[in-house]
Amino acid sequence: MPIDDQDDFPELRPDVADRLATLDEESAAQRANALRGGLEEYELDEEDRALLDAATDDVDQITYLPALPVLAIVGRPNVGKSALVNRILGRREAVVQDTPGVTRDRVSYKAEWNDRRFTIVDTGGWEPDAKGIHASVAAQAEIAVDLADAVLFVVDSNVGPTATDEHVVRMLRSSKKPVILVANKVDDARQEPEAATLWSLGLGEPWPVSALHGRGVADLLDKVLTVLPEISAVAKDEVSGPRRVAILGRPNVGKSSLLNKTAGEERVVVDDQAGTTRDPVDEQVELAGKVWRFVDTAGIRRRMNLAQGADFYASLRTSAALEKAEVAVVVLDVSEPISEQDVRIVELVLESGRALVLAFNKWDLLDDDRRRYLEREIEKDLAHVSWAPRVNISAKTGRHLEKLVPALELALQSWDTRIPTGKFNALLAEITAEHPHPVRGGKQPRILFGTQASTRPPTFVLFTTGFLDPQYRRFIQRRLRELYGFEGSPVIVNMRVREKRQR
Repeated sequence: MPIDDQDDFPELRPDVADRLATLDEESAAQRANALRGGLEEYELDEEDRALLDAATDDVDQITYLPALPVLAIVGRPNVGKSALVNRILGRREAVVQDTPGVTRDRVSYKAEWNDRRFTIVDTGGWEPDAKGIHASVAAQAEIAVDLADAVLFVVDSNVGPTATDEHVVRMLRSSKKPVILVANKVDDARQEPEAATLWSLGLGEPWPVSALHGRGVADLLDKVLTVLPEISAVAKDEVSGPRRVAILGRPNVGKSSLLNKTAGEERVVVDDQAGTTRDPVDEQVELAGKVWRFVDTAGIRRRMNLAQGADFYASLRTSAALEKAEVAVVVLDVSEPISEQDVRIVELVLESGRALVLAFNKWDLLDDDRRRYLEREIEKDLAHVSWAPRVNISAKTGRHLEKLVPALELALQSWDTRIPTGKFNALLAEITAEHPHPVRGGKQPRILFGTQASTRPPTFVLFTTGFLDPQYRRFIQRRLRELYGFEGSPVIVNMRVREKRQR
């Protein structure tokens, strides 16, 4: 059967679902262990083995791999941040994301030095001509620093310290995070005295490097490892306290009204002029007997990389709020057609891996004609998130706000769900027996073993003998949803193609 279109697949047969529901868990676990043992015939790296060791059949035993420490790289434009990132990574990487839609203004990369792995966060998008540049640059740096364990502050040694640099330094000092001052563009020993002028910034010894030629970068990385913790203090999951909810949406869809109504007070300025909110506002709210932490975020503009001044940096804060949240409520204004902006915001949530609830606001203004058009728009533009719970509300009047809590709880429960390894491999066996992967280039890729690598969001890894078509991976995602629900949560299916050991 062709798999070029996932919609061609029939629903999961009831007998398959029944068999999996009544599966002898002990037998399933034994079979999974046998499949796991068969992987020893294949080339596995240390990361593979760590992943396999973390696989468990105990749904209550949620194992998280240690969070990698985070190193933020900040600095003005044209000081060589991008070149330094590429040099540390040992390869050329795009420093701006080429994914269509909402631009992510901080891009993360996995790096390694002397057998230590860490995450680099490259910050971009500082606009020299934006109004209030000193405050805006500091706002961008503040977000990056807040989400990092240590900071590389890159300065052009040929230019020397500028007023903007000094503005950021004040924020860096108050952050209490380890900061290493990098004097870039020191291409030879004759230029080293110029780096000495950077002592005046008060961040200690400047480390002279040439990101372009690699000079001094190894010594810099040795220094970095002395200040980075083994396990990140900021990237690890928080499992205590109120669940964190980010309220997202384009300007003037009613995000602030929603927060005010749930909080029972005028907590956030509400104005008909779009874009009133500048900074995210945290608010602990009690709904349905539970305490939640809501974050009202500045509306995302049509093109984040073109937004000017305060709006541009408000967009950055929106991204930061989403990264700190567990579930996102995307607010859509039903009195207007679903726009490209709305779809881009949903994509931003999917990219972040957060749980998702769609809140259709101003429902009290909806007439029958608009309702018919809206359903068509949802089918057309939001079909890829048909798994997200929908609530129809009026933030202004408070209508149906009580429905928000069950939707949030459902999405978070899905986000936290773990499938036992034995049952997952039993499902894979049913899937591949029902619809084997097509032959590609004379070979048919086989799934050797599958495991759930993590929750939040549920992430599955397949060890395979060849590349699986994206359509086939979506087919597996669909089967997982049919059997286990996962309403409100992205489901990620990754693969690791492994070859047999050479005898």
